Amino acid sequence: MRYTINIFLVVFTGLFLLPESMMSQDNLQKQLSIKGKISPYGIAGQQAPELNVTKWVDALGNATEAFNLADHKNKFTVLYCFQAWCPGCHSRGLPALKEMSTALKDNPNVTFAAIQTVFEGAHANTYERLLEIQKQYGLEIPFGHNTPVEGQRLPSVMQQYQTGGTPWFIFIDQEGQVVFNDFHLNTKKAIAYLKTIQ
Repeated sequence: MRYTINIFLVVFTGLFLLPESMMSQDNLQKQLSIKGKISPYGIAGQQAPELNVTKWVDALGNATEAFNLADHKNKFTVLYCFQAWCPGCHSRGLPALKEMSTALKDNPNVTFAAIQTVFEGAHANTYERLLEIQKQYGLEIPFGHNTPVEGQRLPSVMQQYQTGGTPWFIFIDQEGQVVFNDFHLNTKKAIAYLKTIQ
């Protein structure tokens, strides 16, 4: 009995000593989530589809070429999906994005982009509002505007990544795999994790 207990304690302690880079996708999803559980939405654990968003502005708000994941190979990518009229985007999402992008601004291996995924209220969630929000929060990162194609209700990013609405964070690792995809991001833990990316 004593032998069995000793073995159990060694294994149990070892679980807490694993670096976050060695965590399974499920564990990382739970670790970075405010609620500590896996969302029924999203595609965590799957390969990230290429973005199909054509309207973009650069870090200074100027029209620019599309932000493509293929152009950021071997980098860790953080995507933030929002809508201008979304209260949670302003109370939680955008401040979290600002905090993360500021904390990681000197890490060339982590890149950020924001995408307005317009699935309702197209009259309010406009390209012009996107520009205002980028300036309002001082976010010097690319912003994309993603609207549904004719005949469809959801924009391409929501369909591809099976998001549950806004605000929504998507983390894509250097191998192009989605490792976090959820509403409920723990900003402090996310920053600590992202600072380990080299």
